[in-house]
Amino acid sequence: MSTNTSDETRGVCFVVMGFGKKTDFESGRTLDLDKTYRNIIEPAVKDAQLKCIRADDIVHSGVIDVWMYEQLLEADVVVADLSTANNNAFYELGVRHALRPYTTIVIAEDGMKRLPFDVNHVVVRQYHHLGEDIGYDEVVRFRKALTEAINEILNTQPPRNDSPVYTFLNGLTPPLRGKGGAALTSGIAAQALVETITENRPVSQGDPTTATMLMQQADEAQERGDFVTAKTLLATVRGLMKAQYPDRSEDPTLLQRLALATYKSEYPTAKQALEEAANILQVLEPETSNDTETLGLCGAIQKRRWEETTDKRCLNEAIRAYGRGFYLRNDYYNGINLAYLLNVRAANAESRAEAIADFVDAERIRKEVLSICEPLLNDKNLSDSAKYWVRATMAEAYVGIGDESNASQMLQEAYKLSPEGWMKNSTEEQLTKLRSLLTDSPLKYVKDA
Repeated sequence: MSTNTSDETRGVCFVVMGFGKKTDFESGRTLDLDKTYRNIIEPAVKDAQLKCIRADDIVHSGVIDVWMYEQLLEADVVVADLSTANNNAFYELGVRHALRPYTTIVIAEDGMKRLPFDVNHVVVRQYHHLGEDIGYDEVVRFRKALTEAINEILNTQPPRNDSPVYTFLNGLTPPLRGKGGAALTSGIAAQALVETITENRPVSQGDPTTATMLMQQADEAQERGDFVTAKTLLATVRGLMKAQYPDRSEDPTLLQRLALATYKSEYPTAKQALEEAANILQVLEPETSNDTETLGLCGAIQKRRWEETTDKRCLNEAIRAYGRGFYLRNDYYNGINLAYLLNVRAANAESRAEAIADFVDAERIRKEVLSICEPLLNDKNLSDSAKYWVRATMAEAYVGIGDESNASQMLQEAYKLSPEGWMKNSTEEQLTKLRSLLTDSPLKYVKDA
């Protein structure tokens, strides 16, 4: 059963604000802050595909402070409404700024006459509150503005600091906990590396030397499997190139590498990384492209999206991309992945006939892939990385046609080339999944003539 991805969230937004009717003692006005939350903040957050939570939304059995501090540290976005100069809101905003360098949005109603000096360093987005309610036009305007602000801070790579703590105190590393800690550490370290390399080299100048240094660092990060750092560095190079050559088409190779690093980073979530990678690759128009690298990446991204969502549209898009790349150029990478996904579709087919058709096509394609790869085994011009993928591809093809002996031999030859850790892991993961698919062959329903 497919999942409608438009109904799914891509993270959590924690809202910091007062509850109910609160008096602004400076002006003497009383504001119904629940109207702000229910009419503006909550729908704006949901429009940005985030789960919206405020402390009073949670039935919590433990100490509420523990849960609150967890949200201030771990929430993907925090929206802080400082209206009525609420002491708790100011305190919680300060905690968030101390814990996270970015993804915090500050708002306030425009009747606040003065903001504290410390908050003057922060962008404060304002809306007009009538007291008991908020006007319809203002609700529509500010809801749209808040959704756009949330999308902007989530989509900007590398992220921009919005915490004055991390802006003015260089070199700080925020505290971390949970499974996202390692990825966040990599991202912050990468950003620090970018700032070091680009110091005294403004991005607007598009210094090619800076871009070269960043690309070298991205190469090293990818080799050690640190795709969060690679993504941050490559995104910076993209910005440099666009600044220097605003009227020139973007470099396909750079976009391909950025899309790869983005989806493999799985940061901030696997689903969000895949969406971001698909958007990057869209610049290269994969629907009509004849570039096998672009088509292969499109197939890989849609394949992962299928695995994340079980949406058959993603599976079919991946099959189309891999199929186009294979049949246009006899590209073995696209071919072996096409065969695998045909087995996936066979396992999820609605009829035996469809399952049998895809299963048989997968075996035929693997035999073609073997015939394409065999001459490449003696190609002395191939890099060790390319040699690895040729042998790994052949090993998978042999597994797919039931020849485990040749598969084992080819895999051993591939591993002798000392591949990067992520390459070997990718191969073993694929083989495990393929063997699982092959255990229940639909050909058992075919009677011998």
